[in-house]
Amino acid sequence: MKNKTVAAWLAFLGGPLGLHRFYLRGFGDALGWLLPIPTVLGLYGIERARHYGLDDGWSWVLIPLVGFTIAGCALTAIVYGLAAPEKWNARHNPQQPVDAQAGRTGWLTVGAVALALLIGTGVLMASLAFSFQRYFEYQIEEARRISQ
Repeated sequence: MKNKTVAAWLAFLGGPLGLHRFYLRGFGDALGWLLPIPTVLGLYGIERARHYGLDDGWSWVLIPLVGFTIAGCALTAIVYGLAAPEKWNARHNPQQPVDAQAGRTGWLTVGAVALALLIGTGVLMASLAFSFQRYFEYQIEEARRISQ
């Protein structure tokens, strides 16, 4: 039986590694295996920024990938946590009655949703701010280079 609270916490904490997908759909889930790719690329971008500085073009392209992946997984945790018990059980526990315990919302589910909303929003805003800042700085540098 697939528990909604466990799925929400896995999406929030282990989502960038695809853990929630493996929990709900098994190890044959292709998206579960693809989710670590943007996470690793984003972490590689962070390492490039530490090594080469923020002026490295690849680092400011790669860094937002990890932020957007974390934000997307936080959104998934919110969707899982706010799912109606009947819909949850019908989709993930079809052999169980619609009012089975696995689909019910408790305080741990609410905690996962609240933390996912808090952290996911912060990471998304930081990723957008970083992306736009680097993009506009790049545009200014190119304009200066062209005007000289």
